Amino acid sequence: MEKTTTKKNSVKKVIAKKEVKAVAELSSAKVYNQKGKEVGEVKLPANVFGLSWNADLVHQVITSMLSDSRVIYAHTKDRGQVRGGGIKPWKQKGTGRARHGSIRSPIWVGGGISHGPNGLRNYSRKINKKMKIKALYTILSRKLKDGEILFVDKFEISKPKTQDAIEILSSLSKIKTCSDILSKKNNSAIIAISGKKQAFEKSFANIGNVTVDEVRNINPVDLLNKKYLVIENPIESVKFIEAKMAK
Repeated sequence: MEKTTTKKNSVKKVIAKKEVKAVAELSSAKVYNQKGKEVGEVKLPANVFGLSWNADLVHQVITSMLSDSRVIYAHTKDRGQVRGGGIKPWKQKGTGRARHGSIRSPIWVGGGISHGPNGLRNYSRKINKKMKIKALYTILSRKLKDGEILFVDKFEISKPKTQDAIEILSSLSKIKTCSDILSKKNNSAIIAISGKKQAFEKSFANIGNVTVDEVRNINPVDLLNKKYLVIENPIESVKFIEAKMAK
């Protein structure tokens, strides 16, 4: 029993050392310009980009967010909501037919629906704010370890032009870690810009596999829907993302 316990403890220590080493390796990342050339480095906080994968937390948050955004379409009308039927179809007795009070009864064609969906069902699930942020950090950590996050110092496009956007993606595809950012047909990348850039956003409007949004709007669902994450102005953007937990 003592030998088994000792082995387990030694395995745990080795795993812990590997995790510490991995965090140390992820303490900084390369920064590129929009032409795909390296221009510097950015330091990354371990509490945002150095977390281990937590599948249960991510699944719970993603399921909750998708449920909250669910639009309820199924709706039927009961006998009090359908049109017509204000008069008794025939007299109560003497006709030889079954008695009826309204042609909008559920047993009539064109009548109301019994026990159907009424559009009042609530699919929302409560998730704490810190859980959502922790899931966001977890996904960012996983994407960084997989080489799916790219830091760019700034994007500049003077006029809305799709060709300029394609040239930017072509330049970024020269970087080894995201070589298929341009060629990938579906769900290629989400570009997180530091602020509102109308010309830049319009330039990417015709490129269906790339989404452009501000850093403040990135969320776990969007990150999992796209393979790559391109972050503009990494120093300020990383500070903003890290400050989410403190709010």
